[in-house]
Amino acid sequence: MKATLTSKGQITIPLPIRRKFHLNPGDVLDFDETAPFLKASKTIAPQAWDEFGREANDPWAGMDVSQVMDELRGPVELPPAAKNRA
Repeated sequence: MKATLTSKGQITIPLPIRRKFHLNPGDVLDFDETAPFLKASKTIAPQAWDEFGREANDPWAGMDVSQVMDELRGPVELPPAAKNRA
């Protein structure tokens, strides 16, 4: 896909790209001037960061690491320790 830069430095982002990256009117793009190619990222509004994870709950609260691992993968039987290691 191609877009033409206007004399005012504006481009129209093609519709398939806007749809793919969920770009909407009023969205702000951040351009990375240190990248060796044209790179733009959609910025996240500060209020979105305030809301991020607000409703999250720890599903393993009160469990130690071994209990969490057992919960995630199931219990594991460890081999017996060697009797004489020299």
